[in-house]
Formats: sequence, C-alpha cells, structure tokens
Amino acid sequence: MKSLDTKLAVIKRDPGSRAFILADAKDADMAFGVRAPGPRGYLARAGPRPAQFSPEVWTRDEFGCRNLPEFLDIIREVVRQGLVDIMLMSAHVNEQVTIKEGLFKNSRVTPAARANDATDGWAIRHGGYTREPAQPFRSAAIDHIQCGRIECDRTLGEFPGANLGLYSVTFVNDLARDRETLQWYKQFREEAEGKKFRHFLEVFDPNAESGVPPEKLGEFINDNIVRALAGVPEAGRPIFLKIVYHGPRAMEELAQYDQNLVVGILGGSAGTTYDAFKLIHDAQKYGARVALFGRKINNAEHQLAFIEMLRLITDGRIGPEEAVRAYHAVLQARGIRPHRALEDDLKLTDHSMRYQGTNGRSTVTVDNNPLARKEPGPDRTEGNRARSAAKSGGSADWPQRSDGSPDFGSMNSSQRLAYDRWRLTRRFG
Repeated sequence: MKSLDTKLAVIKRDPGSRAFILADAKDADMAFGVRAPGPRGYLARAGPRPAQFSPEVWTRDEFGCRNLPEFLDIIREVVRQGLVDIMLMSAHVNEQVTIKEGLFKNSRVTPAARANDATDGWAIRHGGYTREPAQPFRSAAIDHIQCGRIECDRTLGEFPGANLGLYSVTFVNDLARDRETLQWYKQFREEAEGKKFRHFLEVFDPNAESGVPPEKLGEFINDNIVRALAGVPEAGRPIFLKIVYHGPRAMEELAQYDQNLVVGILGGSAGTTYDAFKLIHDAQKYGARVALFGRKINNAEHQLAFIEMLRLITDGRIGPEEAVRAYHAVLQARGIRPHRALEDDLKLTDHSMRYQGTNGRSTVTVDNNPLARKEPGPDRTEGNRARSAAKSGGSADWPQRSDGSPDFGSMNSSQRLAYDRWRLTRRFG
C-alpha cells in the first residue's frame, strides 16, 4: 500500500495524528523548459550523462544545467530513498519512469503528473506570459497520464502510469476569467471522476493586479476554495489542497473549517535553507498536513539530505534551526560546498514568513492539533527547550531571542559550549 493512502486514511480518522504527506515536485519542464532540471551542482550517484556541446560555443560546465537523463536519475534516486510520499512529474517524464520502467511498482511512493498547465506557469526565458492574467490550458490528457495512450483499456481496472494528477487554478478577482477557470476545472473534475482518476488541487495567488490587498490574499483564497468546492460531492473533490502559505491565521482558518479538507502548502522559490525548514515547520504547526516542494528541493546542494531534514522536522524530531545545522554538517562531511555560509543560511529571507502585525499568533483554534498536545518527554524544539529551562528556574548562560530560542548568531564559544552541554543533558541525562 502506498504511504499516501495510509496517511490520508490516518489524517481523516485522527486529525490529531502527526501524519504528514511530503511531495517532491519534479514537473518543472512544464514551466521552465530547458532550465527545468536545475543546476548541475547535485547529480545522482549515477553521475553525469553524455551531452553534446560544440567547444567553440560552450562546454558542458559552462552550460550549467542538468539534462533530462540526469534529471531522471535524480527522480529514481529520490523514489528509492522512500522518504517522500508523492513524486510529481510531467506526463512525458511519467511515461519514461512510471509506464516504461515501472519505477513505482515496488515502491511506497505514489507517482503523480501535472494534469494542466495554465498560462501563469509558462515561465519561458524572455517571454511575458506570466505577467498576463492566467488563462486555463491543458496539455496532458488523463488517458496519457494513466497509460500513455489517448484511450486506455479500462477493462483491467489498473493502469501502468500515474492515477493521480495535480490540477491548478488561479483566481484573479475578475468575474469572466474566474468563471472560465472554474468551467475548465468542472470539465476536468467530471472527466476525472468518470475515469476514476484522483487529483489534488493547487490554488495560486493572483498573478496579475487583482485589487486584493496582500494582507487579505489569504482570506480571498480561502473563501474561493470553500465556495468552489461547496457544490462538489466527495466523488469529485480533490484528495488535498496545495496553496500558498499566508501565515498562521489564514492556515488555521481553512484547516479548522472541514476536517475532510486536507490542506497543504506549496514551496515557492528556493530561498535559504532556513526559509524552507521554517515554512514546513510553521505550516504544519498551524494545520497543514501536506507540503509539495519543487525548487526548494531541486536547487538543494544535496537533495536526499535536504528531504531527510524535511521529514525529521515533520516527524517532530528536530526544529528548523537544528535542521539547518545538521544539513550543513552533512554537506561538510560529504565535501560539498554549500550555496551560503551557515550564518547566512540561517537567515529568514522569505518576507511572507515574518507575519507582520500578527507576531506569529493566531486567534483560530484547530481541534485536535497534534502540535498543540503536551507529549511526554522533552520537547524537541529549540525554543520550547529554552523556555522549559526558564520555567524550571534555570538560567540560560547564552543569548536568547524574544521567543526564548537560543540566538546562535550572538553566541561566543563559551556560551555555545554551555548551551550544548545543557542540550545534551536535557536529551540524554
């Protein structure tokens, strides 16, 4: 049984579970074209694949991006690692590794394919498509995703390809455009239900001027989601959502609305390692049960180690800052040069994560939130451990931030030694 189905069942049965679905988005060829496989800094163990370059034009190293065979090797490696629950691909890549190779036959990872590619994702070099209000469009047919042909043999009940797709919509607060977007989604839903094809729904923020203030986008998106799905029975509904994280209040508002509506986040641009780890930690804390990261994983110095840290965070075993330090330790052990120095990689550069005006607090309550429970044993996060020390009458011999978490950037060597001794004593006695 696929881990996705196991976790969905657990989440629906027990909203207080820590079950968390992690997806790797390797579908960027439907957006970025030649650059989609990403920089060649990380290659799978199989190493470089042959590529033809005329030396008078450029060399392989000068080109800098992976080719598709190198990209497929990374997908194979991530699937064999087994820490993600979903591998999202384009229909073409899905055909290569799912239908022709059978990569997922003995794997707990679920293959998925992007089922539509609206114009706001056409991120072509020197193009201007993404600046125009999104228009719906579909390249992939459901049958092509399921079996690689325009018409599948449905007498068998199973298909060699993926039976899960991502459908994206973008609301721009324009009546005619948003109505057309929903019409296309309605047609897709009805076809998918008839062909027993599951999907999850991605809802992007407006990609053009919408008249909605930035601080109100979370409310605009939440209301559009609930309204759009209110007329859809269970048989046609997405198995989960993928949305931009607009902070604690917006996430909790949607997550607490209907426990049958599983809410997930999208990763967005690469940013620092701390941006990624803080995002998945906070989103889970406030109700998200899914994260789908594309560029954040694909641009990482070591994708397998990066994914492992994401899983450790969602399992509650380490906090975001610890994860950044552990990730850099892995890079150092492997002799991999990081994109940034540790101090720079511990900075929060994603402004949407700063929760301006809210101080990170929310007034909405999520029933049975697993991250609000008081579990036995020591709390695993840096801030809670420091706060626990203060509550127990201990005095911290190291600099702290306003939330009680250790301020590593301000520590000298003696203070860091004191902190490490305290941390190890708390953990191991």
